[in-house]
Amino acid sequence: MLEYPDIDPVAVSIGPFTLGGKAIGPLQVHWYGLMYLLGFIAAWLIALRRSQQKHSPVQKAQVEDLIVYSALGVILGGRCGYVMFYHFDKWLGDPLWLLRVWEGGMSFHGGLIGVILAMWLYARRINKHLLDVLDFVVPLVPLGLGFGRIGNFIGAELWGRETTVAWGMKFPGDELELIRHPSQLYQAFLEGLVLFVIVYWFSAKPRPRGTVGGLFLIGYGCFRFAVEFVREPDSHLINDLLFDWMTRGQLLSLPMIAAGIALMVWGYRYPRFGYTSST
Repeated sequence: MLEYPDIDPVAVSIGPFTLGGKAIGPLQVHWYGLMYLLGFIAAWLIALRRSQQKHSPVQKAQVEDLIVYSALGVILGGRCGYVMFYHFDKWLGDPLWLLRVWEGGMSFHGGLIGVILAMWLYARRINKHLLDVLDFVVPLVPLGLGFGRIGNFIGAELWGRETTVAWGMKFPGDELELIRHPSQLYQAFLEGLVLFVIVYWFSAKPRPRGTVGGLFLIGYGCFRFAVEFVREPDSHLINDLLFDWMTRGQLLSLPMIAAGIALMVWGYRYPRFGYTSST
């Protein structure tokens, strides 16, 4: 068993302050929030580099707006997806809980839907094809996912199932005190680093329109489906398994994989090269 590196989830704490005789604060910056910031910075830098490609649908001056649209899609979609996909009953009993984002809770699948909708609006604004914009955007995503999973690890949340592997860990806050898979790190490696390398490499050459996005959907869906076998479901969903083994995360990943395959087949059967084409 490895020792969990018990890192304070609060990266920076400033204060408390006194205003009018009343204590305010302290102002706390959590590692999870910093990981989101690092993800957006990485996306911005990669987007600047990709915007210099000859046939890029996004020009360098448009990158900042792209990141703003993407950030809103991630945050709004991620929150709404978490509420609707994983805590719908709780939301029905307390509709305003949706707005209390400081209580935590984000969903990748909801964030994906949010980004697609945001990119649809952005593509209309710059008068570009949606699939061209999505093919430009998806290589920006994996590193942000990886940073987010590292944030989950530091926060000792979304841990794995019980295990006997040598690198298993006991996480603080686990009332059962079980030795568990550090599944957050598995996801950071697969959905972050490995997926980034695959998608970025694939997008470096001219590809049919929609196939870069299709490869991303297949890659993320497969990696997420695999890691779910060793990731502990949310406590209220432990017994909510399809066929007594398929988790909610796996179920939500299946449409992603199917959509990715459809995009790849469509792209290569009816090839229409997108912005990376030299023709």
